Amino acid sequence: MSKSPEELTETEAAQELEYLAQKIAQCDIAYHRDDSPFLTDAEYDALKRRNEAIEALFPDLIRPDSPSFRVGAKTIDAFDKITHTVPMLSLADIFSVEEVYGFIDKIRRFLGLADSEEIEIVAEPKIDGLSFSAVYENGRLITGATRGDGTVGEDITANLKTIRQVPLTLRPTADLFEMPPQKIDIRGEVYMSKSDFFDLNRLQEETGKKVFANPRNAAAGSLRQLDASVTAERNLRIFAYACGEISHPTWTTHAEFLEQLKKWGFPVNPEIRICKNVQEMIDFFDYLTQKRSALPYDIDGVVYKVNSLELQRRLGFIARSPRWAVAHKFPAEQAVTKLEAIRIQVGRTGALTPVADLEPINVGGVIVRHATLHNADEIARKDIREGDTVVIQRAGDVIPQIVRVIQEKRPTDSKPYHFPEVCPVCGSRAVREGEDAVIYCTGELFCPAQQQEALKHFVSKDALDIEGLGDKNIEMLFEKGWVQNAADIFDLQKNHELELVALSGWGLKSANNLFQAIEKIKQGVALERFIYAVGIREVGEATARLLAHNYLSWARFLTEMSSDTAFEQLTHIEGIGPVMAQYIVDFFQEPRNRELLNRLTAQITVNDYMPPHQKTTPLSGKSIVFTGTLETMTRQEAKAKAQAAGAKVVSAVSAKTDYVVVGSNPGSKQILAEKLNIMQITEQEFHVMLDD
Repeated sequence: MSKSPEELTETEAAQELEYLAQKIAQCDIAYHRDDSPFLTDAEYDALKRRNEAIEALFPDLIRPDSPSFRVGAKTIDAFDKITHTVPMLSLADIFSVEEVYGFIDKIRRFLGLADSEEIEIVAEPKIDGLSFSAVYENGRLITGATRGDGTVGEDITANLKTIRQVPLTLRPTADLFEMPPQKIDIRGEVYMSKSDFFDLNRLQEETGKKVFANPRNAAAGSLRQLDASVTAERNLRIFAYACGEISHPTWTTHAEFLEQLKKWGFPVNPEIRICKNVQEMIDFFDYLTQKRSALPYDIDGVVYKVNSLELQRRLGFIARSPRWAVAHKFPAEQAVTKLEAIRIQVGRTGALTPVADLEPINVGGVIVRHATLHNADEIARKDIREGDTVVIQRAGDVIPQIVRVIQEKRPTDSKPYHFPEVCPVCGSRAVREGEDAVIYCTGELFCPAQQQEALKHFVSKDALDIEGLGDKNIEMLFEKGWVQNAADIFDLQKNHELELVALSGWGLKSANNLFQAIEKIKQGVALERFIYAVGIREVGEATARLLAHNYLSWARFLTEMSSDTAFEQLTHIEGIGPVMAQYIVDFFQEPRNRELLNRLTAQITVNDYMPPHQKTTPLSGKSIVFTGTLETMTRQEAKAKAQAAGAKVVSAVSAKTDYVVVGSNPGSKQILAEKLNIMQITEQEFHVMLDD
């Protein structure tokens, strides 16, 4: 078996967190944007669970691009975009009775409540569909949107209006208020019933069209049709269960809000229960587990929400999910198949990743052909060999993982697998770095696989997003020698225009479209996208945004990373640990990287960081440190409130700190603040600044 999180060294944990962040991001794009997931929710859940377990043991290694922060994926270009006034976040997942108790205990600790204080919870079935937002103004449906990446979704207004269960106007009520709020954002799930799913697939087969893998895919594909008349034919349904922006709420609990939704005409799931304690939560989960197959729609777990809206407000949010809600998920599925071959993939960082090619097998409605083997140690621990019969589990990786080998079915001529000592692409030595479990190709920029993967990353949708430079075109341009590094892309028209136009399948129009897309990037790219695109090890999208937020401009970032204090500056940023900081510093110390960056910035305008729109407060953009014991809130709550007000919470006092919030019995941070003449404020003054 693979190492448990408790057995990992710090270096191994950092490497695995990098691996998990990249793989889960790929899965998010396939699931949330493209509606073509290559794993079940159980597999995805186990992958996230592994990530969360490692983060819990190594909190200093938590990556700003961690899947824990991470929500969904970007929208596709076919739809107009809608920015959510209140982000549509996803939920953290739990999988055991112990974690149900842990969820409640975390809430008590955050709020400073006694262990004996019960917290009322609303338990709801977790519908396996597609999240939607429906904004009403003066009682009329104005816009509809998908969740998208949580901040920006796709405009599906016309499609949403075709669903009969979606009210076009809200019914006035006399008990709470005569008219609906001037503005309210109702949120819920679009789904397809099991019977409608079977009917749709039967029709798809009869007309020679592609069938859908499951009701969730059918609902997502139907809702996101460019032709709304197609959506109208699909008999989609909804359940409403949440609220985003609202002009004047009058309810005080989530249960009251659900009752109001019903009075406005929204379908609310009938299988909802108010739980007074943890045992009632567990009983409800067991009840739904038994009833799951008999329900007319698919569910994949239970959602627990704190009922009190005042407690929800105090608990607030982390980057990816609310603290006051969690999803208790159903367990994963397993199957038996044959491992036909083990092959090695080389990534852009040079990591050699073993992949098992399997005899295809249907697991929970999805055909599985590959499984991850993680690294050489994983293969050795499980004694995995080519030709083995193996148990696979659709949980634990973007592609499934091998749980164990069925030894009694092993061929008599079986031989242990020997991990290659050279890169299969360039022939360079393959080595471990320190105690890392991952083996790396030493070819670096001379390895074609690493060069190509770096180029693919540079032009990918979440990086510079250069239309027309997909994987196949990058491979073609690289093989012809026209584009060997990122800077060559911007010299392509000057150096190879006539040759490109003359290529089969291209022509003048296709070439011009590509040159225009490249020229568009030259005119300006967001700082955070550029930082992400250049491919610094460990730096994902969230880390790139964090760096952009702290350094504001490329010129300043480059200057600071060239200074002797670069490492210290980075480790003072909340969310960047020493391992990640060292990777960033090492990147800028490499002369070839600096040369490439100079070539790129000579042709590309890198725009200064533009923070997301938010209410301006006295703490906006300020660097803040907490010291001592707070009386009116826990330290966790204080940090969360500061970040929500636009402040940068850092762990150490420096000359760049703006405020130090001083509680009772402060420590050395207050002494250092006095030496550096940093502004010190009391807990009460902190509250005033929050209120302002």
